[in-house]
Formats: sequence, C-alpha cells, structure tokens
Amino acid sequence: MNARRTAGVVAGVVTVGAVAAAVTVFNLPDAESSSNSSKDNNVANTADIARERLVDRETHDGTLGHGATIALASRGSGTVTWLPTAGSTITRGKALYRLDNRPVVLLYGTLPAYRKLSSGVKGTDVRQFEKNLWALGYRGFTVDGTFTSATAAAVEQWQEDLGLSETGAVETSQIAYAETAVRVDSQSSAKGAVVQPGTELIKYTGTSLVATVDLTMDAQRLAKPGAAVQVGMPDGKRLPGKIVKVGTTVQEGQGDQEDTTLIEVTIAFTGAPTGMDEAAVSVGFTAGERKDVLTVPVAALLALSEGGYGVQVVDGTTTRIVAVETGLFADGKVEIRGDGLRAGMKVGMPV
Repeated sequence: MNARRTAGVVAGVVTVGAVAAAVTVFNLPDAESSSNSSKDNNVANTADIARERLVDRETHDGTLGHGATIALASRGSGTVTWLPTAGSTITRGKALYRLDNRPVVLLYGTLPAYRKLSSGVKGTDVRQFEKNLWALGYRGFTVDGTFTSATAAAVEQWQEDLGLSETGAVETSQIAYAETAVRVDSQSSAKGAVVQPGTELIKYTGTSLVATVDLTMDAQRLAKPGAAVQVGMPDGKRLPGKIVKVGTTVQEGQGDQEDTTLIEVTIAFTGAPTGMDEAAVSVGFTAGERKDVLTVPVAALLALSEGGYGVQVVDGTTTRIVAVETGLFADGKVEIRGDGLRAGMKVGMPV
C-alpha cells in the first residue's frame, strides 16, 4: 500500500538534542555567576516574553474516501444469481447477494453469525438477532437473548417475506452482520459463478465519507483516538473532525528498499460537498497544547556552559542570564519557566 503522506509542516516540535543544535551558544559565565547582572551590554535585538496559549500542530496530506474495504465471503455453496452493483448502499434487511436465488440478508451488529439459531438457544448472538428482527417490524416475541417458540414464529414470518423455507431457525448462511449500512465497493465474483463457503463475493465499505492519513512511525504521537483535527477540503474549507480509528499498514519497498510500516489514521467528519467521493485533503493534527504559559522565540534560548538552557534578560542597559526549564515547542516558540520571569520582559536575540 503506497503512503499518501507528503512532507507536512512541522510546527516546531524540537527535541532537546535538536534545540542544542539550533540555539545560539554564548561564552557564558560559570553556574555560580550566571545569574549576576552585567551593565553596558549593547543588545541589538530583543524579543518580549509573552504569556499565551501554545499549540503544537502538524499538517499531513490525506485522502477522502469511504475508508478501508472489507471482503465479504460466501457462507454457503451454490450459484451466484445476483450481486449488488458497485456504489450501491445496502441497509438492514436487504440482500447482500443471492445464492440459488435465495437472499443472504444484511443485519446490524458486531458479533458474527457463528451458529444456527433455533428454539432453546440462548446468548448474546440471539439477542443481537432479535434486536434486528424487532427493528424490521416483526413482533410477538421478547428481545431477551432467548430463542423461544415465539421467536421462531416471528422468524417464520420473516422467512416467508424473504421467499425462504419457513423453518423457524436461522442458518449462518442466511445472514451477515455489519455495524451499520454498507456501500458496495466492488464485485469479486460474477453472476452465474458456482461458489463454495469462503469464496469472496464483494468488497464493501462504510457509507460515510472519511479522511485517511498515513503517518510515519516518528509521527505516531499525533494518532490519538478521539482527538480533534481539522480537515482541509480542496475548496479551501476547513471542517472539524475526530480520529475514529488508528491502525497500521505496510508500504512495500521499491527495489532493494525494505517495507515501511505506517500508521493509518481514519478521521470522521461532516460537511463535505455533495458528490465528492474521492479527493486529496489536508489534515491538521494537534500534538500538544499548553495554556497560559510564558514563551520566547526558540532562538532566544542559550546553551549554558554548566548544562541546560537560559535566556538573556535585558533591562535597559543591564542584562542577566536566567536559567530556564523548557516545555512545549511550537510555531518557533518555546515554553519557559525561570525565577523572576514574567510577561513583558525583554530577552536578547541573536543578530
């Protein structure tokens, strides 16, 4: 699977090692004298210490579509007499395909059909089936996880309406579960084909548009399920979205290159223009946020000879070095904490 990520705009996420390489290094006094003041220093460039909200953002390229495809295999044997067309939507109670002219029906749920349901059977799978039967309008039974004679009677009515043999029992080959309605992506078989259990018949996706982004492993901090993101549409609109799924995919290496593991992020959102089934989009991730913190430009940091970092506080013609602890880096700024520092103070900047 080819990666769809291109070089995003990295909004100032800097490791301590990277900062050490990026900041201006001065010949500073030793630790004992580093907080003393000096006079008559001519600092040409200064910047203000600000108190603000600092947000670490990154933008990555993605694609608009219906998400990952799921293969649907036959649960029975027979001749394929009908398959849905690509792009069609199938809802609860409708046929996913037909074998020997008998429909295999879509029902909603997360538990696959794994056994025959008949009178006396109890369990979560029974309750899931009963909920679907009730949602389809059949009555006369209780949705309680027990397949009773009343459930069997409702099943017989359902089977009659489908043109199936009225057995009052549900075979695994008669139904298939999905979490919600599905959109047919493609046909994997053809009308007239003779198939066996396990033969792939169609591929399907969800019905809602989603954005998908492939991230490299060094950007995995961005892939947080439930995190809010911004989806940039081709027309320039930015729509709010949420990460709903995080998985992995493998990009095959070219030639002698090794395969690359990527993080596949699926984002749900609403408001996409009608008819836009596939398109290139951008996704803005928030990796970190700090509210009401003191910040300075990253370039104002000094690498202290005794270790760590500091800033050169400028007060008129007087300057002093103040050791600082750094926090979040973003947008060319860094969060700092240090004795006596406050918003509005000026710090020295490299020329």
